[in-house]
Amino acid sequence: MRVAIDTHGCRLNRFESDAMAEALEREGHTLVEDPGQADVYLLNTCTVTHAADADARRAVRRARRSNPELSIVLTGCHVDAEPERAASLPGVRAVLGNADKGGITELLRRLGPGEGPPLVSVTALTRRMPFTPLAPAVVPRRSRALLKVQDGCNYRCAFCIVPQVRGPSRSLAIDEVVAQAGRIVAAGIPELVLTGVHLGTYGRDLRPRRRLPELVRALLPQLGPSRLRLSSIDPQEIDDELLTLMAEHPGSICRHLHLPVQAGDDGVLRRMRRGHTAATFGETVERAAARVPGIAIGTDVIVGFPGEDEAAFRRSEALLRRLPLAYLHVFPFSARQGTAAATMPDAVPERERARRGAVLRELSEAMVAARREAAAGRIADVVVHRRPDREGGYGALTDDFLRVRLPAEQVVPGGRMRVRLGLDGREARAVGADADGR
Repeated sequence: MRVAIDTHGCRLNRFESDAMAEALEREGHTLVEDPGQADVYLLNTCTVTHAADADARRAVRRARRSNPELSIVLTGCHVDAEPERAASLPGVRAVLGNADKGGITELLRRLGPGEGPPLVSVTALTRRMPFTPLAPAVVPRRSRALLKVQDGCNYRCAFCIVPQVRGPSRSLAIDEVVAQAGRIVAAGIPELVLTGVHLGTYGRDLRPRRRLPELVRALLPQLGPSRLRLSSIDPQEIDDELLTLMAEHPGSICRHLHLPVQAGDDGVLRRMRRGHTAATFGETVERAAARVPGIAIGTDVIVGFPGEDEAAFRRSEALLRRLPLAYLHVFPFSARQGTAAATMPDAVPERERARRGAVLRELSEAMVAARREAAAGRIADVVVHRRPDREGGYGALTDDFLRVRLPAEQVVPGGRMRVRLGLDGREARAVGADADGR
C-alpha cells in the first residue's frame, strides 16, 4: 500500500514516525508525501494543548477532502488521551496507542479493504510497562538523527497531560543505546539528538540504576565525526558531571541546553508542582553558563497559568531578562482535561494570556538578535541541511543552536563543516572560501 505519514508535536513523535516508516518500507509498503496519492494516511498526533487536538482534526479533514477513499490511521498522544473520540472522526479506520506503534505493520495487515468499525489498538499505560523497542530512524535525507532513549514521566506537573498519554518513565539500556548510535554514525549522520519525554531521569528505572551522564560518557567513543545534542532536561536534573562532560568535549557534545522553567514566580511554580524555584533555576543557568564557555541555554515558559497575576508575570519577565538565556519558547496556558490545573480557580483571560505571550516572544526575539550580533565574524561548527531552501542556499545549525545559511557552492549537503559567520550572524561562509566562494 501507499502510505503518507504526517507528524505533529515533539521530537519523540518524529523519531517514532521515522521508525514506523522504516518498518512499513521493510514490509513492502511505499511511502508517499501527498495524502491525495496514498491508500493510507498515518497521522501521529500531539495533545499537549487544545490547539494540538484541533490541528489533528483539521489534518484529518484535509486528508479526507484530498482523497475520500483514504484509510486514515491515527496514533500518538491524542489517541491515548481520547481513543473513542479519535476513532469517531469521519474517515478514521484505526487508532493505535503510543505503546502499540511497533505494531503498525500488523495493524495495516488487519485493516483490509472496505468499511466497518474502526480497529482500536490502545494498550493501557501501566507502571510496569517496558520500554517500547523501535529501530533507530536513520533517514538518509536528514542530517540530524533522533535517538529515543527514554519515554514517559513519573512527575505530575499540574498543567501536563503527558504522563497520562506516555505512561511511566522508562529507559533504554546503555548498551542498546550505544549500538543504535553506532549504526547511526556508520550511516554518515553528523548529529545525534538524545530524545525522551523526561530525559533528565534517564536510567532511574534500570537495574542497576543509571544516570544520564553515564550514558553520555558511554556514547563519546562511538561518535567519531558526529556530534551529540541533548534535548530538553528539567533544570533540577543538571549536575556538575554533565556540565564537565560538555566543557571537556566541546567538539563532540553540542554547547546547548534546553531547561524548561515554565514560570519565574515561586507562587506560580508551586501551583504548577514544578521541582524547582525561580532561584534554583537561575543558579542552574548561571552555573551552566560559567562552566561551559559559549553555551546556549533556552527555556519554555507558560504564560497565564491560573493564579498568575500581573505581579507574578512581571517577576517571571524580570528573571528571564536577567539571566543569560539564548531564546524562549512561549506558550499560553491551555487547560487539559484530567490535569490538576484544569479545575484551578483564578483563570487568566485569553486576551491577557495572549498579551503576556507577545511580551515574552518579543523578548526572545531580542535575545536571538543579541546572540547573532555577538556571533558576527566568529568560526562555528555547523551541520548542513540535506535539502536546499527556496533561494537555492542551504540552512545549517551551529552547535550552540544558531540557524545560519550557506551558499550552495560551499557545502556538502548533510555534512558537518566549519564556517565563519557574517556580520549579521545569519549568513555564513565556509572557512577558507574566498570572496568569490571558491
